[in-house]
Amino acid sequence: MSIEVQGSLFTDEDSDLGHLGASVTRRELSRGAWVDVRPGWASSVDLFDRLVGDVDWRAERRQMYDRVVDVPRLVRFYSETERWPNAALIDAKTALDAHYRQELGEEFATAGLCYYRNGSDSVAWHGDNIGRSATEDTMVAIVSLGATRQLMLRPRGGGPSLKFTLGHGDLIVMGGSCQRTWEHAVPKSTRATGPRVSVQFRPRGVR
Repeated sequence: MSIEVQGSLFTDEDSDLGHLGASVTRRELSRGAWVDVRPGWASSVDLFDRLVGDVDWRAERRQMYDRVVDVPRLVRFYSETERWPNAALIDAKTALDAHYRQELGEEFATAGLCYYRNGSDSVAWHGDNIGRSATEDTMVAIVSLGATRQLMLRPRGGGPSLKFTLGHGDLIVMGGSCQRTWEHAVPKSTRATGPRVSVQFRPRGVR
């Protein structure tokens, strides 16, 4: 795989990106799903402003029942053959590959970005189960940058939900059967909330 990027933003002070190890806490869920959390993984990297300014964010519209509505966030998906907007994303992918490659059985390949401009932007309950993840175990690694938001998880088909509070630089990885047996969402916030960028790393063929 060859992805063109600008020079790396990470310095020696950011070496924790290459050493996830025991700093990652795993929570086993039901039906073969699990979640890893690593608070403050990228907190020393001033990446949020660069992504907000450099990414060619796109507004999407989709059919909702009998009308077409705006998707309540801006998005940009980068395939493995595209030029990624910042070398810091490649460095993060490399660190994730080093930590998870043996368990995952492959490398992460794509980067999907979401820009939540304020508390009114959100994403509804869903699983990233388009493609191979509809039938295979996989991983989706999310780096949260900017304002603190809630990521909710619940068993598909109903059941008590879990709440993860993600601050700037926090890493959460959903693995095993999570994308097909659980759902996740970022709900709207009724409190004044600043902007947030979510970076989702996925293997090839997973959306």
